[in-house]
Amino acid sequence: MGVFRFFKSFHGQRSGKSRIKAFPLGCIQSRSLSSSKLFNNGEDTVLPVLIVGAGPVGLVLSILLTKLGVKCAVLEKSKSFSEHPQAHFINNRSMEVFCKLDGLAEEIQRSQPPVEFWRKFIYCTSLSGSILGSVDHMEPQDFEQVVSPVSVAHFSQYKLMRLLLKQLENLNFQVFKSEELEGRNHGILRERQILMGHECLCVDANNDYLTVTASIVRDGKFMERNIRCNILVGADGAGSTVRKLVGIDMKGERELQNLVSVHFLSKELGQYLLNERPGMLFFIFNTEAIGVLVAHDLMEGEFVFQIPFYPPQQNIQDFSTEMCEELIFKLVGRELRDLAVIDIKPWIMHAEVAEKFICRDNRIILAGDAAHRFPPAGGFGMNTGIQDSHNLAWKIASVAKGIAPFSILNTYETERRPIAIFNTELSIQNFKAAMTVPAALGLDPTVAKSVHQVVNEVGAVLPSGLQKAILDGIFAVGRAQLSEFLLNEKNPIGSSRLAKLRQIFDEGKSLQLQFPAEDLGFRYLVGALVPDSDCVLGTPEAPTGSRRDYIPTADSGCRLPHMNVRVLSNSSSKEIISTLDLISGDKVEFLLVIAPIESSYVLARTALEVSEEFNVSIRICVLWSAGTPLGVVGSKALLAPWENYIDVIEVKKSPTSLSWWDICKMTDKGAILVRPDDHIAWRVKSGLVGDPVKEMKRVFSAVLGVNSTCI
Repeated sequence: MGVFRFFKSFHGQRSGKSRIKAFPLGCIQSRSLSSSKLFNNGEDTVLPVLIVGAGPVGLVLSILLTKLGVKCAVLEKSKSFSEHPQAHFINNRSMEVFCKLDGLAEEIQRSQPPVEFWRKFIYCTSLSGSILGSVDHMEPQDFEQVVSPVSVAHFSQYKLMRLLLKQLENLNFQVFKSEELEGRNHGILRERQILMGHECLCVDANNDYLTVTASIVRDGKFMERNIRCNILVGADGAGSTVRKLVGIDMKGERELQNLVSVHFLSKELGQYLLNERPGMLFFIFNTEAIGVLVAHDLMEGEFVFQIPFYPPQQNIQDFSTEMCEELIFKLVGRELRDLAVIDIKPWIMHAEVAEKFICRDNRIILAGDAAHRFPPAGGFGMNTGIQDSHNLAWKIASVAKGIAPFSILNTYETERRPIAIFNTELSIQNFKAAMTVPAALGLDPTVAKSVHQVVNEVGAVLPSGLQKAILDGIFAVGRAQLSEFLLNEKNPIGSSRLAKLRQIFDEGKSLQLQFPAEDLGFRYLVGALVPDSDCVLGTPEAPTGSRRDYIPTADSGCRLPHMNVRVLSNSSSKEIISTLDLISGDKVEFLLVIAPIESSYVLARTALEVSEEFNVSIRICVLWSAGTPLGVVGSKALLAPWENYIDVIEVKKSPTSLSWWDICKMTDKGAILVRPDDHIAWRVKSGLVGDPVKEMKRVFSAVLGVNSTCI
């Protein structure tokens, strides 16, 4: 059945409360697991990998695993895919991952709105009122593709989901509703299936496999089915059922803010903003309402308003369609003739990271929002989850194919959890930066939170209606700070506040969109890698909340730097690709980058020999310096009889551009071993000292977690 028939509006259909009572969270039975039987490859009734959660993280993981030859399937408790826009900013690193997915990055770039329509954040009294300031978040280097082969994107999550499902359809995945499974064997879940309306209830971990009990609703009745798998990945969102079942706690700051998200359409508003003040985010402050408008697509007129919400005095039922229309008109500054409210949903902003990402003898793994919940400031939520999947996929594939023991899965947690903690801190810093703007206008959010807390504590004995009236009255007094009488250059108080606002914008201390240094420059210090000899383990530099440019480096644990290179062959190919394109997305294969130097060829031949002993594929990239006469280029004679190599030559932006080895801060006698997820597993800066056979055995042993004495 085609996947697109399942793209219908989803209005929060969830399992009933009775099911939670019948199947309490924490229902997991565990016995000791046999490490020798992690994958029952010969047993058709056991699925190698079951992914719970059909959001972007789960779908990306299913694509990556399938391309790597690992059988997998997906369970999703919702009955249909949501069309609420949700996340919308895709950062550089995630776009690089999408470059591996059969043209996905290119399709996103073709389909997204033009960057001129979303490069700015605008601060105003209403969408048709005075502009208090604006910040352009794109800089010239963001378009030059010097540090990355692809730019960031502004593309709503549900549109991304459609493209991911299209990719899965091309990989022969099928989507099934629960009622369409009648007559099928409920104990067996075949690969390449996405089952909708299936909620994970219980996990039983026996010696050979996991048994996941899922509930479905058919003809109004709850039914159960048991699914056997080797590995269970919980990618089921911030309220992860899998995380709760295995008893993993979250650590961090809870309930930073409650908000109501109002999804609506208005081409009239979209056209107005296109003509007058195009932007991605609009921060609106006036005496009647405060909110943030996310312009998902100005041309289509698709928006989401984020409005502060203060329960229990305010109830989500208070936010009727009519009330939301009134709020939108107040924030817009006038009525809209074609306004159509699509969806209204509450959500809570947290900043938490799971205490563990992996448990039950490496059989149960958390990814995405199930493992970390960030404030949306900076767009790290979905992006960090996508990068979780990229880190995890090749490791699961290595275990499934017998390349590495299941202990390599431990490195998923040791590598990704510190990144999640750092991104949480960065998101909090960026969220606090966002709060400096209302604070400068006399609306300190910490005061509003304190007032709400006092009303909750002191006013608890008062009727709920009176509590609400008191809270609304206090907030109305606070919003009076935004009156035109006060907030103008002629009023000393208003003039001072506006000057403070300009200073915040000029110094880059407001909410930021891009973080190149953190986006592309994050580094794994411990894990499936060989740390540099001069690497000092310690706490990474604390995030500042301000944009910092990315400086390429080839340190162990870092992403391989990008440089354009021309592929050389007997046919004098003129194909230009990125160094990142040299890493395969279709198999577990390492890449060794060397210069055409005799000692490096010796190392390359040794690496090819040793890789065969370790049952892992390796490709050699011989990178020739720009200006090398093409007549002397070629590595066939020096690498024979091996054929898994490629000759490429630097393509410099200008004659003064740095060479590849200068970018890497290495000499051309150096070498770089790159993992299947584009991160550097090992490098030598200026030539290997010692026995290359011993060194390559040491390297592969460390990276794969294999004892070299057993090879």
